[in-house]
Amino acid sequence: MAGRREAREAALQALFAIDVGRRDPGEALTEAFETPSAHGHEQFVKQLVMGTLEHVQQSDDVIVPLLKDWTIERLPTIDRLILRMAVYELTAGGTPRAVAINEAVELAKKYSTADSGRFVNGVLSRVGQPHA
Repeated sequence: MAGRREAREAALQALFAIDVGRRDPGEALTEAFETPSAHGHEQFVKQLVMGTLEHVQQSDDVIVPLLKDWTIERLPTIDRLILRMAVYELTAGGTPRAVAINEAVELAKKYSTADSGRFVNGVLSRVGQPHA
């Protein structure tokens, strides 16, 4: 059985297929469930994907004020999706803060640019903190 890190990868792949490939969420989830990384964690993958999609505006409302000299639209697609998924996971409860942030950073390092891990960590570490 795959772990939750692999399940998050499957969720990210489904979110990417929905966002970039304009896939139907149900189809993207069906494909995600076929990957070995989702086996045993289908409910968690579905919760991450559907929760992220349902809470895009709320997540963006959290993320946007934390972006320095960036707009959410200018972010690389993968970074934007990782941030939205992580903010959903942080606000939905059930996952310790440090775990949600670390998992998002690892996804960014694996699937995005060389600087994305540090960027994602910087943004997520300020979620819930007062900002100027």
